[in-house]
Amino acid sequence: MDKCINFTEFMRYLLVNEGLVGKGAKIIRGLLEAQSPRLTNISEKRAGNSASNYKVIQRFIKKVDLKKLLMRLYQEDAEFIIGDATEMERYKAPKTSYVGILSDGKTAGYWLMVLSTPFRGRSLPCSFVVYSSRTLGEQVTSRNQEHFRCFAVVKELLGDRPLVLDREFTYEELMEVLNLEHIQFVIRLNLGDQRKQPRLIDADGDPVKQFIKPWETVIRPNVYHLGTVKVNLIGYWRKSLSKPLWVMTSLEPKRGLEIYLKRMKIEQTFRDCKDLLHLPKLMNMKQALLEQMIALSLLTYGVGVWFGEAIRDVTYGMLTIDQLPEALLNKPPVDVNVHPKWLLYSGLFVLLKQRLRLSVDQVDAIAQTSARTFASLIFGDVRSFF
Repeated sequence: MDKCINFTEFMRYLLVNEGLVGKGAKIIRGLLEAQSPRLTNISEKRAGNSASNYKVIQRFIKKVDLKKLLMRLYQEDAEFIIGDATEMERYKAPKTSYVGILSDGKTAGYWLMVLSTPFRGRSLPCSFVVYSSRTLGEQVTSRNQEHFRCFAVVKELLGDRPLVLDREFTYEELMEVLNLEHIQFVIRLNLGDQRKQPRLIDADGDPVKQFIKPWETVIRPNVYHLGTVKVNLIGYWRKSLSKPLWVMTSLEPKRGLEIYLKRMKIEQTFRDCKDLLHLPKLMNMKQALLEQMIALSLLTYGVGVWFGEAIRDVTYGMLTIDQLPEALLNKPPVDVNVHPKWLLYSGLFVLLKQRLRLSVDQVDAIAQTSARTFASLIFGDVRSFF
């Protein structure tokens, strides 16, 4: 990552306390340089004594509610909200209070459930919950309640926009809550295990057949999932898919499919967090500190993606600095036939892995412009910045 990059302006829009802005900018920069969320790795990347840096980061984490700060990345004009969960392995910490057993029945770890909004083929995380087989047992709760707790954070913000979920969210309790709360949804059906086919019936109580031929689209309106929740079902099979895709939704079927196909492109976000920022390296003993560090990592991811996309537009899309605000807030005006390399890399990959062929003045101009555009995300659609 280029040594002249400054994240101060980004943090100024995120943090209310001006005295913490500089510290926050250096911490985010250190996390991106280290490509690791561990405090020891971050402190080593900052100038000065690593032990002193470690204490500065600890004090910052104690003063700032990073999980609350993460909510500022919520995009009010987002077309939909994405809910997704991933397993985080913790091989060497089976006795840690929040570590349980993952779905394979033997690996130690926990689940990270994240809510995010779409951004240029990735997504910007805005909320999350951490849970495991152990915390579910000790807290007398359940996976369902943990999911509800995460959804409740943005329930009032959803409005008429749909919540887009993947296959692990097709259980009956969740479907009933979404229906009762009048939350629009788009959910992919899990057809992997033939013994666990979802129970779908029509208005007459007859089973709904999920048969589809390649290159075919099948619509089954007004069917009942698990016999109780009324949904629209749509099946889709194209050459690029190894097997058919079935989606159930409270929306008009084709609209639900269109939204889910956009969601499929966003799965790269977790991969970036794991492969580029190495989120699984977190080894905190207490769950509260773990959640602070996850929030810091997701905030850093959001800032890094935003700034990296601006660099990608200038480096590979050949956009001018003046074109960046419109490109970041809307569809970038890049002719991919003329600039095919723009499609090859994500913004975060460009920022962390590639040597920037930009002058100090260019990097500074990109940083200032992208930061002002970032303010539109934090404060709403503030086009007066431009």
